[in-house]
Amino acid sequence: MNAPYLYHSQTIDGVTAHADCLHIELLTEDLPFERVLLRHEPDNEEYLIEMTSGEKKGRLRVWQAILPLSLDKPVTYYTFKALLGTSQYWLDGRGVQMRMPGREYHFKYNRLSRPPEWVSEQVFYQIFPERFCNGDPSIGVEDGEYQYLGKHRQSVKRAWGEPVGQHGNTGAVEFYGGDLAGVQQKLDYLQALGITTLYLNPIFTSYSNHKYDTVDYYSVDPKLGTNQQFATLSEDLHQRGMKVVLDAVLNHTSTEHAWFDKSQTRNGAYGSVDSPFRDYYFFNDDHTLDGKSSSYVGWKGIDSLPVLNFSNEQVREAIYQSDDSVIKHWLKPPYLIDGWRFDVIHMLGEGEGAANNAHYVKAFREAMKSVSPDSYMLGEHFFEATSWLQGDQEDGSMNYYGFAHPVRALLASKDIQFDPIELDCRDFLEWLREASAKLPWANQLSQLNQLDSHDTERLLTTLQGDNAKFKIAAQLLMTYVGTPCLYYGTEVGLEGGHDPDNRRCFPWDRVENNQWLDYFTELIAARRQLTALQKGSFVPLWVDADCLVYAREFEGDVVVSGFNLSDTSKTVSLPLWKVAANCKGLRCWWTKTAYDIVGDTLNLEIKGKDTLLLFN
Repeated sequence: MNAPYLYHSQTIDGVTAHADCLHIELLTEDLPFERVLLRHEPDNEEYLIEMTSGEKKGRLRVWQAILPLSLDKPVTYYTFKALLGTSQYWLDGRGVQMRMPGREYHFKYNRLSRPPEWVSEQVFYQIFPERFCNGDPSIGVEDGEYQYLGKHRQSVKRAWGEPVGQHGNTGAVEFYGGDLAGVQQKLDYLQALGITTLYLNPIFTSYSNHKYDTVDYYSVDPKLGTNQQFATLSEDLHQRGMKVVLDAVLNHTSTEHAWFDKSQTRNGAYGSVDSPFRDYYFFNDDHTLDGKSSSYVGWKGIDSLPVLNFSNEQVREAIYQSDDSVIKHWLKPPYLIDGWRFDVIHMLGEGEGAANNAHYVKAFREAMKSVSPDSYMLGEHFFEATSWLQGDQEDGSMNYYGFAHPVRALLASKDIQFDPIELDCRDFLEWLREASAKLPWANQLSQLNQLDSHDTERLLTTLQGDNAKFKIAAQLLMTYVGTPCLYYGTEVGLEGGHDPDNRRCFPWDRVENNQWLDYFTELIAARRQLTALQKGSFVPLWVDADCLVYAREFEGDVVVSGFNLSDTSKTVSLPLWKVAANCKGLRCWWTKTAYDIVGDTLNLEIKGKDTLLLFN
């Protein structure tokens, strides 16, 4: 398709918001278009607004229009139509199309609900507390201290750095001693790395090392520390200008939670049909067998994780409605957390099938924002999360679908299930643009992008130690649209296979003179110093089978990021005229060397298996 260039920035460069309308700008090549139209759908009916031609910016013509905000729904959808001779060209969130696109790809603006502005400015760091740092050996779990009902297992104490066992064996019951004191001790290290927000895997009382089976939502696990210790940690983080997000596991509890009480010591739901907590969960019968309920619903069939019933009023009160509900409690003093990451949020509801899920996700959001309007609501979704990310539910998701999946497919030739897949850079770019186009721009910026996590094999392991590809992945993480998050240890090249091997102890003996630590520190510095990487639009400049180069642009600031996957050097010709800002002063981030730009095009060489990072 040999289409003219049309470009719309969804940042303040192209959208100015007013109370009842948006001032919209479109940039096109300076061609003799018969008409340029802005299409929208108030009351679900098509309206076409004639755009007026304005000034030129280099080779680009500016077109403007006033777009009334839809009043029948929170989200205003719009797209552009340009007529040239006998052809028409449409611009949606993916790029130029030859026919009218479906609404899912239209540009979107939510007039009521948008993520906090601070999120896109952050560099997150995910900590699995039990494996990060042992700051207080006196509180660690001992051999046999915990007995696991019906599992014929007991807790196992491990020395720091010993190999991790497997699930089904000792994987979930091994303890190495990581704790909140250890996190506190390493704040200087994290600040020096450039981290601004901590995301902590669950810290509440639980008898597993991963703590996704909560026993008490109101107490920090005593083997990690105390409530007061966490309050002090939160205060220290905030004094440093940092933030903290906690993990909420609200779809299910431990069988040892007082509500369920599989041990039958507190008249919980498991032991009696007359328990006041019986309807907090889903039982498949109303009788007991040898004093125990014979069948109940566990998350994905796992009997240690009984699923909560949100159709029960008391569950709703406890989790999000009451003034001291779980969601509200930790957002208030003395803890003042800055957000929640909700585990398997797409699965909770009124039983199997996640009935009325959207209602409860919206209710979680309302509860959060009622206490802390600027708090961040992050959802866990391993696959597409479009419907949860239109503004009225989550601010962002763990962006497996729109970032981690395509990055692994491109660089490792494996999908998230480890089946083979072959993508070239054209396919990769198409995947990125299709995934992002479905979301309002503010939510795109608030997606949490990761290379790996506690639920995936570590990327360096997936890449079989290919340092060149890992370097490319790291730069993608720090320069693509969305908020970057490092999984602890990634910055020092920590490897690990599938869960739980991906939860190895942090190798503190490898911090000194570590090439990866220096590399990530420099990349994070670029992310934090260059505003275009935090909030800038995304402009593809070059793509072929082996190379992808794109610009991020915001209020005159430009960053050009790219890579070459082939083994040999490649010369690319970058049409900088597609970027409205002045690119004459582009310099290399690493060497600060200035580039000679002839006219409005930059011709340069990218070495084999290497990256490019320029800024103005």
